[in-house]
Amino acid sequence: MSLITLGVGDLSRARRFYEGLGWQAGLAVDDEVVFFQLNGLILSLYSRAALAQDAGVVDAGGGFAGITLAHNVRSAPEVDAVLSEAERAGGRIVKPASRAEWGGYSGYFADPDGHLWEVAHNPGFPIDTQGNTRLA
Repeated sequence: MSLITLGVGDLSRARRFYEGLGWQAGLAVDDEVVFFQLNGLILSLYSRAALAQDAGVVDAGGGFAGITLAHNVRSAPEVDAVLSEAERAGGRIVKPASRAEWGGYSGYFADPDGHLWEVAHNPGFPIDTQGNTRLA
């Protein structure tokens, strides 16, 4: 995987949200797409309608899309901090952080377009000095 693109309803709002998480946009093209460098991959924000058109599919609307994105951190307190940061930036807490049956600690937020993000501390997935999550 090298790039993840999220279809968004309002590019400016989405950019402000992700910048509110402390991420820095690396490139913006003609107010149509914004790119963020994330460790070993790129997150892009693109108009939901334009993304559906580019893929040749119908934009069927909202609801659960059967996918979540995840942000792993080094400790349980960091999970709480990231969830708070997401909420301050305009996100909505979907599931408050709690101990997980798999031995970690996690919670979920939705960005302003409803994309679900899990924030997790998984002791079985160490994070290296560059911030990359590794399989133990």
